[in-house]
This record gives sequence, C-alpha cells and structure tokens, in this order.
Amino acid sequence: MSQKFLSSKRSLFAVVLLGLSTFTAGADATVLTSIRPLGFIASAIADGVTPTEVLLPDGASPHDYALRPSDLQRMRSADLVVWIGPEMEAFMTKSIAQLPPNRVVEVAAIPQVHELLLKGEDDDDHDHDGHHHGDYNMHLWLSPQAAKFAAINIHDRLVKLMPQQKSKLDANLVQFTEQLTQVDTKLATMLQPVQGKGYFVFHDAYGYFEKHFGLSPLGHFTINPAIQPGAQRLHQIRTQLVEHKAVCVFAEPQFRPAVIKTVAQGTTVRMGTLDPLGSGIVLGKDSYVNFLSQLANEYVSCLK
Repeated sequence: MSQKFLSSKRSLFAVVLLGLSTFTAGADATVLTSIRPLGFIASAIADGVTPTEVLLPDGASPHDYALRPSDLQRMRSADLVVWIGPEMEAFMTKSIAQLPPNRVVEVAAIPQVHELLLKGEDDDDHDHDGHHHGDYNMHLWLSPQAAKFAAINIHDRLVKLMPQQKSKLDANLVQFTEQLTQVDTKLATMLQPVQGKGYFVFHDAYGYFEKHFGLSPLGHFTINPAIQPGAQRLHQIRTQLVEHKAVCVFAEPQFRPAVIKTVAQGTTVRMGTLDPLGSGIVLGKDSYVNFLSQLANEYVSCLK
C-alpha cells in the first residue's frame, strides 16, 4: 500500500515538474534571429508580445561564424527562428533541419522575396578565396521590399503560435509597414542628389539598397570581408579610382583594412564607413527604419 502511495506521489511530482518546465520554456519563449538586421524587423513585429534576440554577437560575420553549444540550445528553445537561408548562414543549416518547420522563417524562401533576388557577382579574383554565396546576393535585409515580406511572414507565423496576441501583432505589422513607406520616401529624396556619384564599397553586400535607391557603385574590394583582396584586384581598383574619378571608398566597422588606405593614397577619393549589420542600433520597434536611415546618412556624408 505504502509503495503504491509513494509511486503515485512520484508520478504526481513528475507531472508537476513537467508542467513547471513547460511553463518556464513558455516564459522564455523568444524570436531568435540569425543576424541583427533581421532582429530589427522581428522586434518591430514582436514588440510588446515576446522578446527578440540575435544569435550572432556584435562584430561576428555570418560568413564565417561557428555555432557554440549555447547557440544550439537557444535555437531549440526559441519559439521562432528567423534566418536568411543556407547560402548566407551555412553554419545554421544542420541545426535548422532539426527544428519543426512551423518554428522557422527562411527569408530567402519566401516566394515574394525569391522574386526580388539579384544575381551575385563573382570576379575572377574571388574564385580562389574558398567562399561562394551561390548564384544570388543574399544580403536581403538591405532590401526594404524584402524586409516588408519578411515582416509579414514573421507576423503570420507568430499569429499561429500565439493566436491570443493577434490584435497586437496586427497593429505592429501595420505600424511597421507604414513606417517603412514613410522612411522609403524620405530616403529616396535624401539620396537623390548623390545618385550619379561613383564609389567603391569594401564588401559586395549593398546591391539591394543601391538598386532600390538608384545609387552608382563602381565595384567592391571583396565578396567575403574576412579575406583580403589580391594584388591584381587592388591594381584594378586603383586604376578605376583614377579613371572613373570615384568620390568615395567605403570601409566597414569590423573591417578597416589598410588596403583601402593604400589604394586611396595619392588620390582625391574620400573614405567613408558603411555598417551593413547596424551594430550600434538597439532592437526595438523603430530599429529597422533607423538602420536604413543610418545607412543612407553614411552614403550621403561621404558622397555629397
């Protein structure tokens, strides 16, 4: 009798524990994005509903990141994981495959985003660097149109996961799309005077932003920012700087290579910085439009 009683007590205890752990997991439920700019989009939609976190620490590049055990744990416990896709964050592919499909948003696979994809550029020099994005430019967070479709998908997924929060999620999506339309118009006006001015970027990442706002890049130093461009490539760029009378050469916060200074030396070219990951911007409902505005300001301050 006492054994039976003990056993039933143990079962009850186990059930209570399980309930508690489920409750805790629910309380910690978050939207986890691979990179900070996706966090900007997700945090606008999830604002006041559930926290948004970013997997990659500041300063880390999605081009060459390696997952830690704690990262895997965060992916498993998140309510929703948002990433670009295997061509950008190859390091996440295996772990994503183990998650339920309804808990993942792959931005590059959204049909409307897929239609926006631009061909990636491969210069001869870059075939030797062991880095390949595939056929398309995957820096999709720099496209305001792709950001809107990503926001709609994150919204739809969260509504299915948290139907009780539908009205708040709906309101957040409306606010995000309205803000995006306003900032789009404002930045188009702001960037219009510098549209015809030539420049070089350090890293081939800005195609969507440049196309959207009609900017005139002359080229880039490298496809993978972790790998320095070769001597032949630098010679080509220097020749182009002189011939095309480029106004500016842009570095990036994580990559301020001496090669840029060397190449620009003795020319009238100005040096600027573009931050494609918005590393100083805090996640929140205005963070994506702040990110686009910051980028536009960085272009204008060097090109005007």
